[in-house]
Amino acid sequence: MTFGSLAQRLGEIDGVHVERDVSASAFCTYRVGGPLRIVAHVSNAVALSHVAPILAATDVATLPIGKGSNLLVADGGFDGVALVLGDGFSAVDITDTTVTAGGAAALPIVARATIAAGLTGFAWAVGVPGSIGGAVRMNAGGHGSDMAASLTRIELSDLHTGQIATATVEDLALSYRQSNLTEAHVVVSAELALERANQPHPGAEELKEIVSWRREHQPGGANAGSVFTNPPGDSAGRLIDAAGLKGLRVGTAEVSLKHANFIQADADGRADDVMALMAQIVDKVEDSSGVRLHAETRLIGFAEKWVDHVQSATTFGGE
Repeated sequence: MTFGSLAQRLGEIDGVHVERDVSASAFCTYRVGGPLRIVAHVSNAVALSHVAPILAATDVATLPIGKGSNLLVADGGFDGVALVLGDGFSAVDITDTTVTAGGAAALPIVARATIAAGLTGFAWAVGVPGSIGGAVRMNAGGHGSDMAASLTRIELSDLHTGQIATATVEDLALSYRQSNLTEAHVVVSAELALERANQPHPGAEELKEIVSWRREHQPGGANAGSVFTNPPGDSAGRLIDAAGLKGLRVGTAEVSLKHANFIQADADGRADDVMALMAQIVDKVEDSSGVRLHAETRLIGFAEKWVDHVQSATTFGGE
């Protein structure tokens, strides 16, 4: 099946809007990246149930995209189908201490909803600019917690088989910034088990502190948050800073002067510059400290040698 005929078939599904050759910069927080061959905007679960079997019958690569806050697509682009979940996947339902959130639900919105419902255990997510689906995929976390601490199960669409199934948290093999989900898996929804607070809205002050801390310590602008996972008992940011790399620049990408584990991309920048800077950081930190860092970013469309270079180290096990 040609890309043209595939795009036509997907576009004929009610609830699916298809775009061709759209810049990845529109879908990731680095605001860089090459063209996505097909972008399928899927508005609801019924539409996804029709999309999945079509993709399963092809050998076309797939790329689920959430908020794009941990994604870097090469300047050469992605020669496949990118799936973007719409508002039909953004609902948040709270029943007693169980929270069910759609795969496209924004983490800050879910966090604030849980606090408003008098629940504790998810306030950490208020400062993470990602989606529930993306957070499950990488076991996102911060401020001493992560998705694994409260996740119980997910509803999952497998684009290789065309089937929708339920997976428990044990099925996902969650570890520090990792799961066993692939680019063929779309998180439709996730269920969280939280705890009832002892007093009304006890997390309001915690939310305020987390937001304030992030604004004080982390840069704004075009970045994708922390680039490298933290070694046990240390932090990637400290190691990068100790190597004297704040302000290090490759083309249109620069190590943040505010937080060394962030890379800032210039307006109209290049994804390949970001990747080249990651590689330099890995080399220079290893030379300086003997520690080889591991990039936690989803790297799409890059040559295998570049991906291996920045992700060859085993993902570390702590924050």
